[in-house]
Amino acid sequence: MKRHLRGHAYGAVVAVGVLLASSACSSPSADSTQPKADLATRTVRPVDGCGDTSWTDPADRSPTRGPARCRPGAPAPQPLPEPRKLTIATGTLSAEYVAPLQVAIDKGEFKQEGLDVTLKVLPTPDALPLLAKGDIDALWAAPEAAVMNGVRGGFDIRWVAGNFSPDPKSKSGLWVRLGDGESPDRVAMAGRRMGTMIGKGSVIAYPMEKALEAHGGGLDRIQYQQLGSADVLTALQNGGVDSAWLLDPVWRRVDGEPGYAFLGGQPLGEPLGGMLYGPSLLDDDVDAGVALLRGYVRTINTYFATDYKKNETFVTYLAKLLKSDEAILRSTPPLRMDWEIRTGTTDRLQAAYRAQGVTEGDTLPEPKTVNRALYEEAVGHRP
Repeated sequence: MKRHLRGHAYGAVVAVGVLLASSACSSPSADSTQPKADLATRTVRPVDGCGDTSWTDPADRSPTRGPARCRPGAPAPQPLPEPRKLTIATGTLSAEYVAPLQVAIDKGEFKQEGLDVTLKVLPTPDALPLLAKGDIDALWAAPEAAVMNGVRGGFDIRWVAGNFSPDPKSKSGLWVRLGDGESPDRVAMAGRRMGTMIGKGSVIAYPMEKALEAHGGGLDRIQYQQLGSADVLTALQNGGVDSAWLLDPVWRRVDGEPGYAFLGGQPLGEPLGGMLYGPSLLDDDVDAGVALLRGYVRTINTYFATDYKKNETFVTYLAKLLKSDEAILRSTPPLRMDWEIRTGTTDRLQAAYRAQGVTEGDTLPEPKTVNRALYEEAVGHRP
């Protein structure tokens, strides 16, 4: 059964998702700060193969924190009594962070749960109203400004599982072209022009803010120039912009080159995106919501638990599955796949969005933005 939002909330959500409207949207529906009744009363049982290492304290933001892990093949499938078709929206099918979903489908991990999962390519602003309405079941993205504004405007949406944190060797993030007399330790960022393919309102605002503030800048003290993915590096190299947010594997083109400096990237040990659920899996069919995360967690434990790029056969398979260049895939460090969500991440993201001027109002409390209960049930953790 699909549940539909009230008309006034749905209309506000469309505006929020497409226009990044402020918190002046129509007032939210019933208070959603309390746990869903069916989640609060569900029985959580120990899961074979998922012991003490299958959960880490959400407050632990140590860069050296190891991600939670169960044994390969765990948690074991628990097929639903009736098969269920699910649609997950994602901005891309080829990025490495989508690999666990692609592998789970290809290897039949979701099918073992009784789930027929389809990935549908949709940008987050287009997917949000569909998720809130129940026309799609989940969104593989991040709690971006559009999501936060949507929740404020009436969305019944929660961030329910993380995706990854970077390898310590990764230099995906903020790069700057050094001026005369500048050293990588002392870069004056205030007033610089930054090239980015993502623009304002993305989760990179949070790590970018940290990097800028360490060098005399700030999200409100730089100029943004949104560019196509193929143009960001070129603009940085030819002087069209002073700095740029370079993704894997583009940063390798300037790494070690004189005149460039890496100022920082995504925090180690802190996922900034992953799975978002709407009412379809939060309310209408929680069993399917848990089953989807169980298949996802099992895929990580089976195929991505350690440095998966040391397995040459698997990297070849992954490149074909993602339709990506195998040499490029091998050229960057592996992602640290991580299904857990750290305490306070959405607070820090919202602070960055306010600094960019793409959201207003008080910070939404974490129970309105995050729900860890489903992945905790999947691994048998009792809070």
